[in-house]
Amino acid sequence: MRFLPIVNQVLIIALLLSVCSCSGSQNPDRPKESVEIPLETYIKVNRKLVEKEQQRIREFVKENKLKMKPTGTGLWYRIDKPGEGDSIRKGQVVTLEYQVKLLDGTICYDSEELGPKEFLVGRGGVESGLEEGILLLKNGASASFIMPPHLAHGLVGDDGKIPSRAIIVYDVEVVGVKNQ
Repeated sequence: MRFLPIVNQVLIIALLLSVCSCSGSQNPDRPKESVEIPLETYIKVNRKLVEKEQQRIREFVKENKLKMKPTGTGLWYRIDKPGEGDSIRKGQVVTLEYQVKLLDGTICYDSEELGPKEFLVGRGGVESGLEEGILLLKNGASASFIMPPHLAHGLVGDDGKIPSRAIIVYDVEVVGVKNQ
């Protein structure tokens, strides 16, 4: 993972700053000094991580000769089968057959094992990248989404099969759409 050295550097800096800020804790009469990291530093590091994630996705798309398009948020998508009727809207209940995997092909979750996924669009409770991607589809559509961490499971992963800061591939087929 190419972004790992940057993450390690950020963690080392944070650890050093936390140790330095604790140096006065032995003397309760002495005012505690805190070292604040400027917001600009966090923003700069975050931008760099997002750039590296997008580069990894571009390389994955190119290496696998995938015809995918990015959205403004960083979601990449390909609609394999357009489906029928109106586009899915917020407030509708969608049922999906799906497979979630890592970029290396490791399957994390799928509807064959866990059953179809049903959720109310726009309510949350699923990855924000899935919410965004579903709004591009119609009933009966099938598509693939590549989600960077900020649209999937973020810094911590899912405490299960998806590691921290993982880019995931979501293959979906819309098998049902109904109004609530």
